[in-house]
Amino acid sequence: MHATYTGANGWLLEFGALRVLVDPWLTGPLEFPPGAWFFRGELPRSQPAPEAVDLLLLTQGLPDHCHPPSLALLPKTLPVVGSASAAARARQLGFAAVTALRPGDRHRHGELRITATAGAPVPQVENGYLLEHPAGRLYLEPHGFLPADLPAQPLDAVITPVVDLGLPLAGAFVRGREVLPRLVERFSPRTVLASTTGGDVAFSGLLTRILWQQGSPAEAARQLQANGAEGCSLINPVPGERYTLSTGCSRGGA
Repeated sequence: MHATYTGANGWLLEFGALRVLVDPWLTGPLEFPPGAWFFRGELPRSQPAPEAVDLLLLTQGLPDHCHPPSLALLPKTLPVVGSASAAARARQLGFAAVTALRPGDRHRHGELRITATAGAPVPQVENGYLLEHPAGRLYLEPHGFLPADLPAQPLDAVITPVVDLGLPLAGAFVRGREVLPRLVERFSPRTVLASTTGGDVAFSGLLTRILWQQGSPAEAARQLQANGAEGCSLINPVPGERYTLSTGCSRGGA
């Protein structure tokens, strides 16, 4: 199993020959309503769409997960699996083969079994995913939300933020620092891949002036070591670098 980070929330996951693109932001600015004065992100450089993608997997319908200029780079015949809001957005953008999953739903794409889990309420509940394939098993959720009903099980990898991000009065909307110990306890992953806040992105706008952050990848690595997470490594990924993930946990049900 391999994982290539594309920055922000984006990943290219390879389960053997199966290539899954997750939440890509590859080109163009990122803006949230009501406009750039409120929040704008700019990439240091544009990236081409990865070649030979078999599946587009979307966790949320918000523009930092379902980014229209980036999705425009992909063929509209590409199968899409996403949360209800992401699926609706993908259909609006012209994708023809779209499957909407709500938390608890399951879907198979070849040998890959996808289980949607309850993700962040932003404000509607979006998706995390448990992905099971003969080549490896992992859990991903981009805001650090772990549903109580997802059973404990050994996984090869977890993709999660490792910092908390929040706003005054509203509190944390990304809870990576908070969730990391629970993820490790529940899944005993061989690898934790830090996500969501990485990549050399320039942010501007009013929202960035009041946004607060707690934690860091370095602190998360120390936390894993202090908690005795034997055999679990934390990767703070570099965009564009392809990581080989060690596997070998039980394949039950995949």
